Amino acid sequence: MLITIKNEYLTARISDLGAELKSLRFNDEEYIWQGDKKFWEGSSPVLFPICSGLIDDSYFYEGKEYHMPKHGFAKEMIFKVEEKNESSVTFLLTDTNDTIKVYPFNFELRITYSLKGKKTDVKYEVKNTGTNQMFFSIGAHEGYFCPEGINDYELIFPKKTTLYHTYLTDNFTIGTEKKLILDDNDILPLNYEYFKEDALIFENIDFEGVILKNRNNDKKIKVTFKDFPYLLLWTVPDAPYICIEPWCGITDRVGCARNIKTKEGIIALKSGEVFVREHSFEII
Repeated sequence: MLITIKNEYLTARISDLGAELKSLRFNDEEYIWQGDKKFWEGSSPVLFPICSGLIDDSYFYEGKEYHMPKHGFAKEMIFKVEEKNESSVTFLLTDTNDTIKVYPFNFELRITYSLKGKKTDVKYEVKNTGTNQMFFSIGAHEGYFCPEGINDYELIFPKKTTLYHTYLTDNFTIGTEKKLILDDNDILPLNYEYFKEDALIFENIDFEGVILKNRNNDKKIKVTFKDFPYLLLWTVPDAPYICIEPWCGITDRVGCARNIKTKEGIIALKSGEVFVREHSFEII
């Protein structure tokens, strides 16, 4: 089921499956990738309770092995519409008997989409409703529509920065090898060559947003993400979209213990506590 919210500028449609944003239109122009099995059928899945992958798609907690698909299970589950008005909607996901089998924690995950002028705010709220400490990651995966192809686009950073991409290994873990992508500059021209293997992975970022700009017609969208320590960029060759993905969490690193308590980038949440993160994208 698709839920529609709108204001004087924007119309957004969000699916209750995964609470996934499926469309964002401004002046009858689409800004979100619509999905196509030729390239990628997703649009903007929410990554929970892990971001990316685990070694052998599994982890250990209290000595027991659990299996978890890439990017977790939230993207495959139906969310309840908890609150809605004309320009905002909140979705709720709670643990079930099936989630406990792969993730032994009790939780409430709320995702709120709010339209404010030409800006879309996305809020993640994770509550630990169990008695034990809870361990999780959460991340965004919006695909921004680039109908001309990404070679016509560039990313503009708020300051001059140096970025090193961390390579993925053959088993989808991150290693120690890095490559310089941006050297003391504030503009990164996009190129499909970057994505022949997979995503660009930037760790410990010290900026809070980027602008995606079309060099030919000045079409721009500003993506902000305060307090997200990882940023990923992803597409596939010739695909008309670029994913700008702020994450609180990261894929397993080579040689890690596979214990979710000590997993790199993991968030530990005490019983009754609530974790909140927000990001936004604004047409400018």
